[in-house]
Amino acid sequence: MHLQEDRQPSSGLQHCLKQRHMTMIALGGVIGAGLFVGSSVVIQSAGPAAILSFLITGGLVVLVMRMLGEMAVAMPAVGSFYEYARLAFSDRPGGGALAGFLTGWMYWYFWVIVVAVETVAGAKLVAFWLPDVPQWMLGLGLIVLLTLTNLVSVKSYGEFEFWFASIKVAAIIVFLFLGTLFVLGLWPMAAVAIASPGLVHFTAHGGFAPNGLVPVLTGAVAATGFYFGAEIVTIAAAEAAEPEKAVAKATNSVITRVLVFYVGSILLVVAIVPWNSAAIATPYVSALAAMGIPGAAQVMNAIVLTAVLSALNSGLYASSRMLFALTKRGDAPQALTKLSRNGVPVRAILVGTLFGYASVVMSYVSPDRVFQFLVDSYGTVAIFVYVLIAVSQLRLRARLEREAPERLRVRMWCYPYLTYVAIVGMVGIVVAMAFIPEQRQPLMLGVVSLAVLVVAYGVRSRFGRPAPQVPPSPLARVAVKR
Repeated sequence: MHLQEDRQPSSGLQHCLKQRHMTMIALGGVIGAGLFVGSSVVIQSAGPAAILSFLITGGLVVLVMRMLGEMAVAMPAVGSFYEYARLAFSDRPGGGALAGFLTGWMYWYFWVIVVAVETVAGAKLVAFWLPDVPQWMLGLGLIVLLTLTNLVSVKSYGEFEFWFASIKVAAIIVFLFLGTLFVLGLWPMAAVAIASPGLVHFTAHGGFAPNGLVPVLTGAVAATGFYFGAEIVTIAAAEAAEPEKAVAKATNSVITRVLVFYVGSILLVVAIVPWNSAAIATPYVSALAAMGIPGAAQVMNAIVLTAVLSALNSGLYASSRMLFALTKRGDAPQALTKLSRNGVPVRAILVGTLFGYASVVMSYVSPDRVFQFLVDSYGTVAIFVYVLIAVSQLRLRARLEREAPERLRVRMWCYPYLTYVAIVGMVGIVVAMAFIPEQRQPLMLGVVSLAVLVVAYGVRSRFGRPAPQVPPSPLARVAVKR
């Protein structure tokens, strides 16, 4: 098997995303409500050592993003890692089809649940200002608004995401700057008369790791889902004006900034607010309040709402593009391939939206059963996707070095050793979940979801229509020839 040049028909998608869009899509995807709100769970469990939890998980995500950057630059494709999984296992009978099917559908499942979760969260945040309006109406308004945005054109999605992400990034930068001044005792608001705690809170309440090492590792497991989303930029590459250049720069920007944003801001939070105080339940609001900044709750509510809307916007985009890619190989109904005049997969967007509507209804009708199942299962599914990405890179890199080394313009560091480190780390997270009481149910439900997809693949292989007759390579300019 070897790689060769191949001219493929255009997918029909437009190439409207610019470099600024791609950079902010990558950064916006990884800075979500999980950082602003969910990080409190990790801090309450691990104490100041939560910094290590985010550092461990962030390191794994950085490695995965570097792998994706390597593959996306060498082989830009509609569907990104869905196609890479197919190609990586194509030397095994049925292996490529199964790997692609599982990767594509697990990723789609993750993002349509995100659409539902973020819609519910967004409605609660808007209710902060509009308490008399039913939350289901607020959620409906949010999802309709962003669905329309995605239906207009990929450029409109890019513009919305650019501004959403810009607000989040600006908020983090401002917080890092002000928090650093406060911790160093250089706080300019002398009138507030608040003394800086310095680094006292790192050791003053039971030590740096007050509950031992296990909660640090538990926190790393919980933090995994907070980072998920940066990989959207490799999917968006298929609609970028200069995909190779855009993906290379965007993935590098994530690598250099994500750890600073996450680890740096968490470090400041635990330096400013005692980890064992009740206020840590709202970490960033409490940190701003501790610095004497007026209207902290109002400010952070607006920023978190922006993060939620960004995640909702990205969820509609990522799920529709993955579903569109699935149709090209017969893994999803061909009726979903229809594009609008602006090159938007309208039906694929609406299908994901309908699933989101149904999930939102379940959040009110059956919050403790159906909706809880969806919420508990989707995080584990995300880890499965990352493991498949890493294994795909391990296999494709060897093939590229042998047959098309000129395509390796971006290379994974210390290949294959760091790839193995990433795989072992992520498999370790999955194994660790079995020994952490609060993580056992999400693990079990994630495995159930995976089993359902394996059964669905068996049904599709036996009773489904044959895959469309397309060139054997799914990649933009790479074909597989036996």
